[in-house]
Amino acid sequence: PDTQVAVEQLPVWLAQKKAGLIPFVKEKSLVIAADTLVIYNNKILGKPRNEIEARDMLELLSGNKHQVITGVCLRLSNAQTAFSDATEVHFSKISEDEIDHYIQHYRPFDKAGGYGIQEWIGLRFVRRIVGSYTNVVGLPTERLYIELKKVARQARQSDKC
Repeated sequence: PDTQVAVEQLPVWLAQKKAGLIPFVKEKSLVIAADTLVIYNNKILGKPRNEIEARDMLELLSGNKHQVITGVCLRLSNAQTAFSDATEVHFSKISEDEIDHYIQHYRPFDKAGGYGIQEWIGLRFVRRIVGSYTNVVGLPTERLYIELKKVARQARQSDKC
């Protein structure tokens, strides 16, 4: 980041940067940008680059809890708003064979933390979540709906002026 950003704020900062990559937003158009991070013991677990990194991440998460934070930025032609949502995820123990099976069959190299909650590993080993399931998938749709209603209300009010 340009300046020091707290780990909890990094997903919002990344989503704002992504939204800013769109050079021009036409009037009455909306850009939605998001970024999701997995955080274990204050360490960011990004997308694994290979099987070794995926295995290391899943071994860290096995039997432990971690946090998933998604930052979302809504950008209009004349305004921008951003928010984040956090979910606590509790994993049960995962054996080495089960980790290998997941990596070989699901290839989790495009997923923060090396797993997808909507896949076999999530169905089998996620013991509990505290917060939004869709946040862990990558877009907190419940919160997004609330924020979109606010943006729509603001846009209607500015059209009346």
